[in-house]
Amino acid sequence: MATPMESLALATDSDDVVFLMVPFPAQSHLNQLLRLSHLIRSRGFPVHYAATAVHCRQAKLRHENDTLLLNTSGITFHELPTPPFNSPPPSEPYSFVKFPQHLWPSFEASLNLRQPVAALLRELSSSSSVDTTTTRTRRLVVIHDYMMSYVVQDVASVPNAESYSFDCGSTFCNFSLTCQFSGKPFPVAQLEPEAIPTLDNCTIPEFTKLFVIQTQFNHLSHGKLFNTCRPIEVPYLDLLADAAVDNNNNNKQWAIAPTPLLPAVTANHHPTLEWLDKQPPRSVIYVSFGSLTTMSQQQVNELALGLEESKQRFLWVLRDADRVDIFNAESTILQLPEGFEERVKGLGKVTRDWAPQLGILRHPSVGGFMSHCGWNSCLESLTMGVPLATWPMHSDQPYNALLITHILKVGVPVIGWGERDELVTSSAIKKSIESLMASSDEGHAVRTRAEELSKVIKQSAEDNDNELDSFLAYAAR
Repeated sequence: MATPMESLALATDSDDVVFLMVPFPAQSHLNQLLRLSHLIRSRGFPVHYAATAVHCRQAKLRHENDTLLLNTSGITFHELPTPPFNSPPPSEPYSFVKFPQHLWPSFEASLNLRQPVAALLRELSSSSSVDTTTTRTRRLVVIHDYMMSYVVQDVASVPNAESYSFDCGSTFCNFSLTCQFSGKPFPVAQLEPEAIPTLDNCTIPEFTKLFVIQTQFNHLSHGKLFNTCRPIEVPYLDLLADAAVDNNNNNKQWAIAPTPLLPAVTANHHPTLEWLDKQPPRSVIYVSFGSLTTMSQQQVNELALGLEESKQRFLWVLRDADRVDIFNAESTILQLPEGFEERVKGLGKVTRDWAPQLGILRHPSVGGFMSHCGWNSCLESLTMGVPLATWPMHSDQPYNALLITHILKVGVPVIGWGERDELVTSSAIKKSIESLMASSDEGHAVRTRAEELSKVIKQSAEDNDNELDSFLAYAAR
């Protein structure tokens, strides 16, 4: 019997299997499916990427892995038409849920992409142009963000098409939500009720309704791709597979990360990397809260003071949350306490630009990561062996933080989810930095576990029989 690699080699001899990627319009989701697009294209398959014009442009602009971009030309981008929607500035984060409500118009508008995607499905299922030649499509493989299940539902009416959902979040979060909907106990014991994440306290009601809409089309998926790897989350992958069997759903699954993280980043040596070159090994804590986090000015001041009082070297990416259209909006310039940058000169660096996170996390000077715990950030940090100080804000982040601190034990909390409505003080920030970075028993244990887990993850990714190739061999069967 042929191995997945042998089957894949046979499959890539022709261009009659075509892939269509349909991402959800948020930065981390756009980025993950573009990374996967490049990897699939590098295996020889034609790949199409479909999103609105502004989100296609955003995905390409922020795709930091130049090696993949240079070596895998041939991805076709489709700019889908959608009705105009508002692009308001980020709202002040004083509400009960710190979900980025200003992006809701874009999320809601994504439902209007069903008809354009259906038309694209019909077009691509008939023929595909590759390198000036036209071939008959034997199979159209649609990989869509889980939150776009409604949009791609017409794949069921295309005889030679199959769809696979792609879950950008952690499998632990996925399983936790499954428990919530089925009435089973939350999978982390010994938590106070107010410390348990739920859809109600992690998102806004509108997004919860959108999530529920997507679940109605689960049965149309031919299988599931998870943005994780088995050494991190095998218990939850197995539990989800069992739950799928119990619910008579398709239980084919592939955990395809961290393969997209491994090729070296060659982005024109960014100023942040040049600064890191001058720092001692494992001496810097990287501080970044992703593209969808808004902090009050008071919270920015407390964070600045906590970093200063810790006396720890730091690299802080200080940016306001993205708007829907990042090309047609002015970002709010968050102010630092008077004299702060002068006082920490030589000890810390603040950047307000988009930073190459993978390059930063793999840099030998970085020894810790203070993060909002978006799953992309968690996975990148774990792959590079960098422990985390967890500060979740909304969505899947509280679940991911519990996985990091309570289950994998490769991080320390800045705050627990039960304190989400409180101002995080400089003293709490200072304490978490010292716990993670100082030569204490706790810090040593966390750093050691992070380094050991990184080795296991990388070994898993280097296995020739990895799950991405297994999936591609199946999809091209």
